Amino acid sequence: MGDPSTFRDSTQIVLPESTVEGLDTDLEAEFMVSVFEPEDAAVVRIIGSPVVIKEVSDFLARQGVHLP
Repeated sequence: MGDPSTFRDSTQIVLPESTVEGLDTDLEAEFMVSVFEPEDAAVVRIIGSPVVIKEVSDFLARQGVHLP
């Protein structure tokens, strides 16, 4: 059985809220992802399948967003 954090890392991207400001609607329109902004944190979780998360990572990199 794999480590759950490994699976979580391949199905979500966690970024500071200000990083994806203005891109969240583009992400949901172009990719099959959910953009979740918890009330108690200043982060955004982009959640999707591993294949889509890879595509979103590439998209964000083209937009100048540095991924951890």
